[in-house]
Amino acid sequence: LSHIHLLSWLYGDPRQVLYPRNSTGMFCGIGPNSDKPNVFYFDILKCATATNIMAAALNGLQCPTVQVLNDLCKFSRTASFVLSVWSTYVLSGFNIKDIGVRIFEDFASSWHCGPLVAEKPKKKTLNSSLMTHLLPVFFTGIWYCWNEYNTLKGSTVTFQDVGFTTNFNAYLQIKDTWLAFMIILCIVEGILLLTLIFLRTRILIAIAIIRESSKAVSYMMSTLFFPLVTFVLLLVCVSYWGITALYLATSGAPVFKVVALNASQGDCSGITGNQTCDPTFNSSSYPTCPSARCMFINYNAEGLYQRNLFNLQIYNVVAFLWCINFVIALGQCTLAGAFASYYWAFSKPGDIPTFPLSQSFIRTLRYHVGSLAFGALILTLVQIVRIILEYLDHKFRAAQNPCARFVMCCLKCCFWCLEKFIKFINRNAYIMIAIYGKNFCVSAKNAFMLLMRNIVRVVVLDKVTDLLLFFGKLLVVGGVGVLAFYFFSGKIPVPSGSFQASKLNYYWMPIITVIVGSYLIAQGFFSVYSMCVDTLFLCFLEDLERHDGSVEKPYFMSKNLMKILHKKNKKPKGQKD
Repeated sequence: LSHIHLLSWLYGDPRQVLYPRNSTGMFCGIGPNSDKPNVFYFDILKCATATNIMAAALNGLQCPTVQVLNDLCKFSRTASFVLSVWSTYVLSGFNIKDIGVRIFEDFASSWHCGPLVAEKPKKKTLNSSLMTHLLPVFFTGIWYCWNEYNTLKGSTVTFQDVGFTTNFNAYLQIKDTWLAFMIILCIVEGILLLTLIFLRTRILIAIAIIRESSKAVSYMMSTLFFPLVTFVLLLVCVSYWGITALYLATSGAPVFKVVALNASQGDCSGITGNQTCDPTFNSSSYPTCPSARCMFINYNAEGLYQRNLFNLQIYNVVAFLWCINFVIALGQCTLAGAFASYYWAFSKPGDIPTFPLSQSFIRTLRYHVGSLAFGALILTLVQIVRIILEYLDHKFRAAQNPCARFVMCCLKCCFWCLEKFIKFINRNAYIMIAIYGKNFCVSAKNAFMLLMRNIVRVVVLDKVTDLLLFFGKLLVVGGVGVLAFYFFSGKIPVPSGSFQASKLNYYWMPIITVIVGSYLIAQGFFSVYSMCVDTLFLCFLEDLERHDGSVEKPYFMSKNLMKILHKKNKKPKGQKD
């Protein structure tokens, strides 16, 4: 492709670039004064975007878009000299193979240190008073900004004087910058303070449920490893989709045609590129053209099956999305069943089932597969519409129609919101399915009405949970990333001597790998924690509506939650408190 760019600059027309060489080693080009027949070339763009990778590999990575032209193989010595010098300079200055080997050596010498780095930061329980601790943090930031503003109060430098620059320190020398920071922090501090004042009780409920979720996870540690099962099932779905798509793309019979690799050798005028041949082709059939070869062109698309190949690929995509959504739903319903068994255990942890996760998984597969498949189908249909809208938007962009693009943007936004809403409804419906075992429609209706009756608690819990989970992920990934930087850069000595940072060629590659790996692991663990919070919250709302604390209908919530809500369970007559 780089040759294409350079030759296009030299000759003005990218169609003049042809990769096969003639007998003198020159590249073949298209010229207006051609007198040579049968110049063979590749359509390099179609070759690069060919989807038939397996067939190309089996045929020696031959491009499936060979073509034959009647033209001239003619290039100037100047172009050949420029290409030679330019290629040598690029390959000597940026040797991709050498860099790849060095990176592989870095991984080979540091792979055993990844777990060592990841084990350093210990995971702590989420602090229940995090929002309260944020108040002095923001107050300290306000005081610091005010101090910097007073220091630069006599400065006359403005944003107009600095202009646009990538040096961020230049903006820190402007007093208005610190004034803007102080105003933003004051607004955030005021919003946080008002939230704590007016929604104090609901925030305490949210924090209590989060703390109860930590206990539930600690009693069922196996739930933290369940995302691995979901990951394996997702990998199976992706593999099946890819293999099916590959088989569909290569379902037709391969078509081979006779082409001349170098028309300048001998008389190749009889080869037009339309003669079909067998892969066991013998070049002796064309004695006047020694460069004649039988090469793969494409797959036959004339049959009924091949003419409907696009529709079959669409069905494959729909099945792929459906399977992906079903696997995710299976994981959510299984975790919800396990955590629900914890909440509805009256005496914790004595009444918790022995194997809650395994029992929930078996129960889900036995009774709730149809409901999960139906919920996954609804979400899949919305996702298919979004894919169609993206395709249409790509077409409308070429037309440059502002009205059509505006309507398309509105439709994309609406269906994006619809997909988020359906995911929210499905998630809570799966929780209700795991609790009561009813079908999807009834469970979705009951979950939605229950949440709407407690909409303020839902919003507060959702935001508090998102904030705590965000800080949790930031703590884990940031801590591991900083530790990995100091470790692989050699700033932390290793007494054993099994690893030496000075031997690494690019120490940032192991750092990036550790950060990405820690993020994926943290994402999996915190997704379990988030599912636990949502399940216990719905169980808590159901507990409030169905029970009154009497002997016949006692509360199943924790004592901390009952204390916040000023509720308690009545003791049977004759039983002391």
